[in-house]
Amino acid sequence: MAQIAIGDPDEALDVVQDAMHKLVQRYRTRDEAEWGPLFHRILQSRIRDWYRRTNVRKRWLGWFGSPAQDPAGDQEDPLEQIPDSNSPDPAREVDQRRLGKALEGALRHLPLRQQQAFLLRVWEELDVAETARAMGCSEGSVKTHYSRAVHTLRERLKGFWP
Repeated sequence: MAQIAIGDPDEALDVVQDAMHKLVQRYRTRDEAEWGPLFHRILQSRIRDWYRRTNVRKRWLGWFGSPAQDPAGDQEDPLEQIPDSNSPDPAREVDQRRLGKALEGALRHLPLRQQQAFLLRVWEELDVAETARAMGCSEGSVKTHYSRAVHTLRERLKGFWP
């Protein structure tokens, strides 16, 4: 029944499987004699649901062009081709990548203790006391290393900010 109604054997099997699952899920405690009529009722409901979903898909695809236009079936999902209004400006994204690479390079040129102090304070968001414990030095030493790191990074990255 499902294959004749739907026309696609794979889709029909999915619909039948879904109907069987619903039968077992909802009516497993009923008498076996009732299962046949219940299954057919569920199957018919699932076939109608499949038609509704297919019609909705066709309406959506009609807005973006029919998949029949691509005989190989390699066409991407039309909804994925719509530009995302939340995506950042490409020029800004390129600038941020350049800045990220420049910052990474500048961090590599810092002395190890300054590098540690900066990364622990800024990227790991540790306070001065936690950073001192992590580095095995005094809080004053952390403040000095951090201050020197920030000053050096500002000098090296001057061209990236107005």
